[in-house]
Amino acid sequence: MSAEPEEIVRRKSGVGRRTMFIAVGAIAVVAIVLVYGAFAGWFSSSQPITLVGAGATFPDPLIRKWSSVYVSKTNGTVRVNYQALGSGAGISQITAKTVDFAGTDAPLNATERTNAPGLLHIPETIGAVTAAYNLPGIPSGLNLTGQILADIFLGTITNWDNASIAALNPGVSLPSTSISVVHRSDGSGTSFVWTSYLHLASTTWPTSLVGKNPNWPAGIGKQGNAGVAGYVRQTANTIGYVELAYTVQNSMTVAKVRNPAGNFILPTLNTTRDAAAGASPTLPASNASWTGVSILNAPGATSYPISSLTYLLVYQELNVLGPSMTKARAQALVDFVWWAVHEGQAYSEALVYVPLPDPVKNLNEQGLRNVTFNGQTLHT
Repeated sequence: MSAEPEEIVRRKSGVGRRTMFIAVGAIAVVAIVLVYGAFAGWFSSSQPITLVGAGATFPDPLIRKWSSVYVSKTNGTVRVNYQALGSGAGISQITAKTVDFAGTDAPLNATERTNAPGLLHIPETIGAVTAAYNLPGIPSGLNLTGQILADIFLGTITNWDNASIAALNPGVSLPSTSISVVHRSDGSGTSFVWTSYLHLASTTWPTSLVGKNPNWPAGIGKQGNAGVAGYVRQTANTIGYVELAYTVQNSMTVAKVRNPAGNFILPTLNTTRDAAAGASPTLPASNASWTGVSILNAPGATSYPISSLTYLLVYQELNVLGPSMTKARAQALVDFVWWAVHEGQAYSEALVYVPLPDPVKNLNEQGLRNVTFNGQTLHT
């Protein structure tokens, strides 16, 4: 009888030891998980960095491609959120320091540079602005000149069968319908490029109508390149100015425009590239004025005359953006822009943009090497 209590004690002791071992093991597992989580948080950021930009619609298809590729390249640690609101809105937001970078097709003017000291111009790509039209039965290739385009947008040429248009297009059955003119309703770098060209290529377009948001004498306004493209595409007898990538994506009909060599040139990747190669503007440093930089009406037999650079705007000293701009965000911003003007150029041609030539890349490198955060260089 005396052995039974002893056996019970041994069994109880065994259960106790097993319970204690299980408890200790559970505590060890929890500790390992906590330690692993702490180290994992130390080695990788718990929140991705999102860079915020806004501005030009002209390069938006390319910037959206860059954003998609870059988030994969960085395994989701850096994302790029770009809102294509127009160059005017982009300049306003970077001036107000509510975005990390901006896009513009129009270089900053003197007033804008004064209002936002320290902004750098970083050319990002080269594109073309087309005269896109919708004339049922008439394919791409209607011959037009800068003078005719200026008079259409001034409202002095009002019908498609106007004698000036007919003389350039023998054998084309032009309708007698009124021309419906479409322009941008927002502050637009594409408008700046278009109106700059009309002033350069005609005797009738006044300086007062050159700009991002001129007081248009004729037509109706639509928001963004996409808005103008959509309206022209859906409405017969219309004409508007649209960046080349949008017309290709939407299978739109576009005019041939006469260049300084006297040739009527269709806007394509190759003719835009020829314009970039034919132009030889003296490019300033990134922190200097770019007001006079233009590749409009470039020389060359095959140069498309309405071609343009487009720019990213970035502050040279990034701490001016306030407490939201940390060292990590500043580094991520410079790394992204550096990638965009180097490896990112590989995605240009598929979207009908011309990759930056090496001299422009070199200029961008010099500018980005001068970008700092609290005085510390971010890219050497």
